[in-house]
Amino acid sequence: MSLTLDEARTRAGVLSSVSYSLDLDLTGPETFRSHTRVRFRSTVAETFLDLKGAVAVSLVVNGEAVEAAYDGVRVGLTGLSTVLTDGAVNDGAVNEVEVTATLPYTTDGDGMHTFTDPVDGSRYVSAYLGMDNASKVYACFDQNDLKASFAVAVTADPADTVLANGAVVSHDAGRWVFATTPPIPPALLIVAAGPWHSVRWTYALDSGESLDFGWHARRSLAAELDRDADELRRTSEACFAHYADLIDEPYPFDSYDQVFVPGLNWGAQEMPGCVTYRDELLPRGAITDTQRAIRAVIIAHEMSHMWFGDSMTMTWWEDTWLQESFADYMGYRVAEAGAGFSDLRVEVEVGSKPWGYRSDARRSTHPVAPLAVDVPDVDTAATIFDGISYAKGGACLVQLAFWLGDEEFMAGVNRHLTRFRFANATLADFVESLAARSPKDVRGWVDAWLRRPGFDTVSVRRDVDVPVLEREGSRPHAFTVAGYDSSLRLVERKRVELGAEPVPLPEFAGLVVVPNAGGETFAALRLDPGSWEALSGGLSRLEDPLVRAVLWSATALRVRSRDLSADDYLDLVETHLPAETRADIIEGVLAETRSVVIPQRVPASRAAGAVARVAAASAAGLAASADDEQRALAWAAALAATSADADLLRGWLDADKVGGSIPLLPTARWAAIVRLASLGEADARFIATERDRDGTAEGDLGALRALAARPSTSAKDAAWEAMLAPGVDNRRFGALASGMWIAEQAHLLRPYVTAYLAEAPALATRGQAFAIEVGRAFPRIALDDGQLDALRAALAGDVPTILRRSWEDHFDDRA
Repeated sequence: MSLTLDEARTRAGVLSSVSYSLDLDLTGPETFRSHTRVRFRSTVAETFLDLKGAVAVSLVVNGEAVEAAYDGVRVGLTGLSTVLTDGAVNDGAVNEVEVTATLPYTTDGDGMHTFTDPVDGSRYVSAYLGMDNASKVYACFDQNDLKASFAVAVTADPADTVLANGAVVSHDAGRWVFATTPPIPPALLIVAAGPWHSVRWTYALDSGESLDFGWHARRSLAAELDRDADELRRTSEACFAHYADLIDEPYPFDSYDQVFVPGLNWGAQEMPGCVTYRDELLPRGAITDTQRAIRAVIIAHEMSHMWFGDSMTMTWWEDTWLQESFADYMGYRVAEAGAGFSDLRVEVEVGSKPWGYRSDARRSTHPVAPLAVDVPDVDTAATIFDGISYAKGGACLVQLAFWLGDEEFMAGVNRHLTRFRFANATLADFVESLAARSPKDVRGWVDAWLRRPGFDTVSVRRDVDVPVLEREGSRPHAFTVAGYDSSLRLVERKRVELGAEPVPLPEFAGLVVVPNAGGETFAALRLDPGSWEALSGGLSRLEDPLVRAVLWSATALRVRSRDLSADDYLDLVETHLPAETRADIIEGVLAETRSVVIPQRVPASRAAGAVARVAAASAAGLAASADDEQRALAWAAALAATSADADLLRGWLDADKVGGSIPLLPTARWAAIVRLASLGEADARFIATERDRDGTAEGDLGALRALAARPSTSAKDAAWEAMLAPGVDNRRFGALASGMWIAEQAHLLRPYVTAYLAEAPALATRGQAFAIEVGRAFPRIALDDGQLDALRAALAGDVPTILRRSWEDHFDDRA
């Protein structure tokens, strides 16, 4: 049972002035103790606190111990004071409730997550919250619009360091006390305990004051944190300084820690004053330039949330986009303009926007800004943390800033952040803030772009030799058009605004035309035949990497809509990608090819041939990249995962290098091992040897993937049984699923597709995050008509909300 919109509105209407004093004891091996003292005003005598999964609960209401009315999800509160001592009934009387609970640790990334590092046996305990999961850690009014201050104390192993939202006030013999926070949503509380390896420093603010910064990671990742410490510090400071220039409001919190944590379900979480990142973002071995750039974007993304999400917070979940789209937009913008990572719009086009287009083309599409009634409960809200709220929403804000002009856009943003500092806001509030700073019809733009699902198509036709732009759809668009000669040399660039009326471009007569050349809008492209012929024949010769990225993304969208065959797309991959000079484009196109095009558009009988074509392109690209290590690393990773040449892969493993000079990164090494296993060239003994050689948590997961990838019924049976094991943790489950579904093994996997459809609904009842993981475990292979019929029949049954959304999307992707 998740919180409903009606329940949240009712509770927010009768409660106010909430504050928490929270005391957590994390020293227990299987359970932890949570003591909550919550003060609040109430205008009603009865309400409820959220508390999930407690094994013991005691309750004190206004100083009187009472029997807890607890159903495993909620603690009923009765007999509350509602009238002030002077007889006023304005915003209710003050109440104080104490809840002491014993709660279990989790291993699925929802709640108080525990992880033991196989490298050194160190134990890490962290509260991974979000959505309505704060109630798995403490009793609370778990909704965004009942923001509260938090005074937190933690008892942990005396050898541990504890991190939290507030600065440390004191710590002694395992007892840590933190400064009281300003008002934040309950779900943004963070506590992270363990023997962290830390890099700390003090940053001088323009005000003359200072702010304590820190980066933290598991002790076994100390070498990796030290390797990247200078860059992480530079990136953090540069982004922070850039936000200080962009945003009028000062940084809202008293410290800024950032910690790489194990087992986090999200890429990162914007906990006020203490951001968490999944520790895969601190990779072992060398870190590639693409990984560095993406990590910088995530750092900037999470930092933007300190203002847009943590200080100013959405009221209900229909405005998820308002926080995530803004952070997506600012993440790329600030990582480039502030931290100096260049050409990040390329990554947007090949890495982010395709996700948005796929999401927006499904039946489950929704407006970027849906109505509150369309998000009736928190489980439904979990389904809109998707490519629309992130990628499409971020693209919409790029278009808005381009259309409004940056000065007016940021003026509106600043007005909004100032008006709603430490408060809650809605889309209507944001629109009013923008409209107050611009003479343009902001409300009309919002209605066209944010209240309507789907995307337009920008097409090019020829009037004799003059290109004419036309819009199929209803939105106003502003973007750059690029014109090239027959040799694909740039001749002309022009800003164009396209509405209902066609726009002729006489100055582009005779030229090859690329609309949206700067990636400013969110729309499909349909080129005229002459332009498509020239560009498909010379894509790799285009000088501007952003234009190449726009065209690769547009081409992948054509495959999805079946305007272009998978074979034709693979022709482009084989012809042009080996000559690509940008590693991020190589990685983005190969990811689209392997995870989307092949499983969704290539029949199972031809999957092996399609994978072989990717391997051929990868081998050609690797051969052409001898003088560029970044490109070579990208190609090596792809070839390791697709090559059928077992001798080649064994040679790489023996040398721990690619081609004699390029390092074989740990992730690529495990990709090669998994590939050998899938080919029947790596048995359990070989895999165990590699796991022992690695010796890390990442090695354990790699070994699970490899064991599951072996092409035998016994191996698949063992993997499937392990996925169904009670309490299997989120990372192990994901690794097993990743190894299970091999595109070339579709015939062997038929019974496991059936088993997945039968068993997954029960697995998805474990919690929101695990339900998402179960959806991600959907068979990543081509499904035949009978299997699609079975999926359709399963969807007619009782499928939990989060899993249902995932399955419907997978059905649409393959239909």
